[in-house]
Amino acid sequence: MNTQYRIGMSALAVAMAVSFQGCEKKADEAGAEAAAKVNGVAISVALLDHEVKKLGDLTPEQHQKAANQVLKNLVDQDLLMQKAVSEKLDQEAGVKLALEASRRQILSQAYVEKLTASVAQPTEQEVSDYFNKHPELFSDRRIYRLQEINISVTPDNEEAVKSQLSGTRSLDDFIQWLRDQKIPVRISQTTKAAEQLPTELLPRLAQMRDGQAMTVKAPNALNILVVAGSQSQPVTLEQAKASIERFVTNSKKRETAATALKDMRAQAKVEYLGAYADLGKEAPTPEPAVEAQATEAKPDAAPASEPAAK
Repeated sequence: MNTQYRIGMSALAVAMAVSFQGCEKKADEAGAEAAAKVNGVAISVALLDHEVKKLGDLTPEQHQKAANQVLKNLVDQDLLMQKAVSEKLDQEAGVKLALEASRRQILSQAYVEKLTASVAQPTEQEVSDYFNKHPELFSDRRIYRLQEINISVTPDNEEAVKSQLSGTRSLDDFIQWLRDQKIPVRISQTTKAAEQLPTELLPRLAQMRDGQAMTVKAPNALNILVVAGSQSQPVTLEQAKASIERFVTNSKKRETAATALKDMRAQAKVEYLGAYADLGKEAPTPEPAVEAQATEAKPDAAPASEPAAK
């Protein structure tokens, strides 16, 4: 494991460092164990341990080396922090905003973690049920070689593009038509395992044969996804168990947090002001729509290669 630990010296990193200064002084005054002092200001062992834990599981030898490097970096950070404070950078508007944003993020995340700490681990039955309900991820898992065609459309040409696509017998011809019409098009190719694909697209992709394509509507765009090729690579329940447990647990946590936040919104008085007065009246943004019918793609060349301009 790489035990190098670098602390960014950007303005935001310095701003976040300033927020620790008060804690370090209080720890020193309270007689807390210090790992180092910088111009009389303590860096507590607790803070050092907190930062080392971010590196994950370490052997005793790795832990000591990592702690040494982390402490050296914390000393450097303190030197910069103290210099920033002495020059009153902590009073600058941008730094204040960065500190406030960091504080909001840390506290809100801390509450979510407390709220979801008691979420139960999934049972064996829940794991088995999830495995059986998602064959596209496990027993029928595939590795997909995909060709993605992203077309920029407008309200004036969207229907024409769809009509041309539905009547085409060759993606090469369709792409050439787009270029002739000077409609922006971008072509890319990628290889992805089933679990790396968006959950809303995967069930449809799992039903498609090699050479088929589907369209995905997005704001001001029409995306065509071609299954240029695929390879079966199933996994067993035993192989998938740990990842399913993590996924189901995280899903439960998200649901718990979402429910709590919904209740908070219902009980709170939220007012949007000025230019944002109508924000609360807006309808939720719809999810990207997937066309219900897949089309047979018959490229003139290899499906995963970009057709040459004619």
